[in-house]
Amino acid sequence: MCTEIEAKLKVDSIKQIEDRLKQLGAEFIEEQQQTDYYFDDENRTLTKADKCLRLRREIVRNSETRFLTYKGPKQKDNYKTRKEIEIKITTPDAVRKLLNELGYKIACTVGKKRIIWKLQNCIVALDSLPSLGSFVEIEGPDNRQIENVQKKLELHNLKHITQSYAELNENKSL
Repeated sequence: MCTEIEAKLKVDSIKQIEDRLKQLGAEFIEEQQQTDYYFDDENRTLTKADKCLRLRREIVRNSETRFLTYKGPKQKDNYKTRKEIEIKITTPDAVRKLLNELGYKIACTVGKKRIIWKLQNCIVALDSLPSLGSFVEIEGPDNRQIENVQKKLELHNLKHITQSYAELNENKSL
């Protein structure tokens, strides 16, 4: 199990951030199409406990990969910090059937285009969601390095968003 630490920021333009990443000599990693299926039981037990169970379909250059991810409740921190367990799966239909048998159904589906860059020791994801707009997620090994990359990208004045895309989609709070 690892701990995910990230800053999520709402931005007006992905293009401006991409231009800044190029200026800073960041490394382009890849472009992805992601569809996330969030599961919960009929009582919304996971959601109420601030936990997440997600099945992700990820397409990169016509190659498809699936991941099952559990995320624990957010910890008190300046950044969105939570325990994460992620496994690559090869039988998504069987996993979906298993989850259904355990009482979990799809509660929400979120699609997005994600462009991944690496700057210093951080992964910078540029996300475009048709229903929510544009976001930057900076994930790194610790708060200091995330803060440093956020400053280099000239995004240090933006408010951190702690909600998941599923929560934002459900609440339409932006």
